[in-house]
Amino acid sequence: MTSKTEDGANRRRRLLVTGVPTDAVVERANEEFDAQFWREADPIGDRLLDVASGFEAVLIMPDDKLDAERIARLPASVEVLGTHSVGYDHIDLAAATARRLPVFNTPDVLTDAVADLALFLVLAAARGTTSAEAALRRGEWGRWAPTLFLGRSLGGLRLGIFGMGRIGQAIALRATAFGLRVHYHNRTRLAEDKERGAQFHESLESLLSASDVFCICAPSTPQLKDSINAQRLALMPPGAIVVNVARGDLVDEAALFAAVQEGRVGAVGTDVYRGEPNIDARWLDLTNATLLPHIGSATHEVRTAMGMLALDGIHSHFSGAPAANLLNPQVYAVTRRSGD
Repeated sequence: MTSKTEDGANRRRRLLVTGVPTDAVVERANEEFDAQFWREADPIGDRLLDVASGFEAVLIMPDDKLDAERIARLPASVEVLGTHSVGYDHIDLAAATARRLPVFNTPDVLTDAVADLALFLVLAAARGTTSAEAALRRGEWGRWAPTLFLGRSLGGLRLGIFGMGRIGQAIALRATAFGLRVHYHNRTRLAEDKERGAQFHESLESLLSASDVFCICAPSTPQLKDSINAQRLALMPPGAIVVNVARGDLVDEAALFAAVQEGRVGAVGTDVYRGEPNIDARWLDLTNATLLPHIGSATHEVRTAMGMLALDGIHSHFSGAPAANLLNPQVYAVTRRSGD
């Protein structure tokens, strides 16, 4: 992407990327922009406010928090933001919109990868593979016994999906192949052809009471924070399995730890936590938990597609035709009105 300098010469737009994407994304960024990459091990944090000086576009990683204060203090040169993620709870979108900063994310491309991982967590939690593997690695695999490493069969169990968007629907489709009976709660009921026989619940409480396996796929919003609390966990059948591939702040972790210790929750599989990557140490003490470090989208193909989609959005801003992955289209309406 180029722009004109004051003397009429062409120059490439400057892009700051606060991490290092896959090789294909780096190559494209260097071809289309005057790109610079933050290569330090730690997130860029407040250093962004100085480093971004002179850059017109910033592509941030999902662990770079852009709250209202940081957005207000961004250099005046910055005119567009992209995030290498679908979720945008790390960005104060209202503040970005108030500053007329368009923000682009990466929807759709990671649906299958996250759904695959969710089913892995369901299987691993149900069969207790983490503790079984740990015993193997410790050299504690001895004589075969009928009661050794017992888990649960999935056939006939009820899978409750909290949040039946693209990922929730993809999980439901996979789950039926394992004989799980799908139930769900969503803000609105799906059309019958999208339900594919899944049973809708008007309330989260109703869903929890009918979930032998409970999978969290809902978005992170202020209204849903701590949705999975002690009162709601108590509604689940004894020994139920809890899986989370959404966001850590949807779960009251202290309540979940207590439910596991008391046996009300039989096993957990999670890819997300509060305060990532500095997670609560109590997670590491759970022997009946499968813990992954937020790798739902971590395939070469998906991470490349995410980076490309973020670049598509940034490119579209400079070309004057904003792409569909724009989170706050009103910024352009405001700009047009102000120029009338």
